[in-house]
Amino acid sequence: MSYELVWFKRDLRWEDHAALAQASRKGPVRCIYVIEPDLWLQPDSALQHFEFVRESLQALDRHLRAQGGCIEIFTGELPDVLQQIWQDAPFANLYSHEETGNAFTYARDLKVASWCQSQAVTWHEFPQFGVVRGLKDRNLWQSAWERHMSAPICTAVKLRFWQAPPHAAMVMQAPPHLKHNPPRRQRGGRPLAKATLDSFINARSIGYRGGISSPLSAPDACSRLSAYLSWGCISMREVVQHTRAQLASLPPQASRHKAGLTAFLSRLYWHCHFIQKLESEPRIEWNNMHRGYDMLRENEFNQAHFEALKAAQTGWPMVDACVVMLRETGWLNFRMRAMLVSVAAYPLWLHWRPVGEWLATQFLDYEPGIHWSQLQMQSGTTGINTTRVYNPIKQAQDHDPQGKFVRRWLPAMRSVPDTWLFEPWMMPQRELTDATQMPQIVPPLVELAAATKTAKHRVHERRRDPEVKAGKKAVIDKHASRQGFRSSKKTAIEQSSHAKQMGFDF
Repeated sequence: MSYELVWFKRDLRWEDHAALAQASRKGPVRCIYVIEPDLWLQPDSALQHFEFVRESLQALDRHLRAQGGCIEIFTGELPDVLQQIWQDAPFANLYSHEETGNAFTYARDLKVASWCQSQAVTWHEFPQFGVVRGLKDRNLWQSAWERHMSAPICTAVKLRFWQAPPHAAMVMQAPPHLKHNPPRRQRGGRPLAKATLDSFINARSIGYRGGISSPLSAPDACSRLSAYLSWGCISMREVVQHTRAQLASLPPQASRHKAGLTAFLSRLYWHCHFIQKLESEPRIEWNNMHRGYDMLRENEFNQAHFEALKAAQTGWPMVDACVVMLRETGWLNFRMRAMLVSVAAYPLWLHWRPVGEWLATQFLDYEPGIHWSQLQMQSGTTGINTTRVYNPIKQAQDHDPQGKFVRRWLPAMRSVPDTWLFEPWMMPQRELTDATQMPQIVPPLVELAAATKTAKHRVHERRRDPEVKAGKKAVIDKHASRQGFRSSKKTAIEQSSHAKQMGFDF
């Protein structure tokens, strides 16, 4: 019996799954997920990603089994797996969502397209987010985003399956080389994604505005949907439509709740805006968005500084506490992420690519399009954004004034008096009542003010170069936001800077 093959990737859900819905309208479906060994060898992969996928696939499998089907797990490179499936039981159509992933998935999809052509298989691909494949004019993007978000939710008709599922439940073994699975990370699966969305739009979003900057309040004030969106446990369209419906239902006096949901919606827009950058120009995963910034940092990479950053040994307590929280939970709010990249890029003068590879493994919600665009934006290599440098001492004073966050994640800091908590290397020995309490203070890797000043000077010097200035227009035309503001005098550069300030505090 003929069937429609549905390939699940970073779209691990059953509701608003366009590929599954369209396949189910044509005939019996066969659902597969492929563990690709070479994909999990990429430097942006971590064990936490694999385990989150496994948990999400288990939830998907339970849902499909309740309707008489299952998700079949294969291991191998995609063309080889598809060839094996096709030889055992030929199919004429392959269904999947588009993916704006890393360089490996880009090349993999080209191979899949070539295989489909060779076997006369029609590959039906559907947008995953509000991202437009083959976009020719950035001016057309915003209206396309709105059309996608306003379209009806895709619901599969009563599913018919190619064959009954095996009695044994699905089994997935993690590749043995994968490392890093934070003990306190979020767990995967659509039911948890839905519960997280409901708790946010119904209650937690009241604290969204004003609560998303501090790492103390952000874990509750932020939506915490980023991992579920990145791995497709819930669709962006579902989140947008549920949020808009809740916003419309609130009474006039719920002004704080409305403000939180409105701010959240704007960040959902910027989420797709940044992924579009990588979709339109895949090379920015590897190269500076503005090539005029080539060789700015590349030949001066200080490996010792990088190792200290990864080990939470920079000497700046707020930075080190953020690294430890990220290591333990797989999540950090946007402002603190931006601070980490800023410290790496300016006082430590580290190139964004190695830093980005490390952070990709640390972020459970790693989304390549947002990730690499933000790494470059915070490092000052886009050529169109104002330089924004985060001072880790001031960030601590502003967002952790009582030192609760620093002391939570850095036990050694618990005996340091408030006066010296954010600059412990300045603390006199006599400040401790008992010398045995003296923590082992790590002095800063560099003198913050001097190193930052030098770094900013070097970036601004490059920015003033006539050829670099001349190259900005091409970047603006290709990547800058076109979202309208009240003042018609706003330039594309100002709009892009506004996008940066909006952040991605999910």
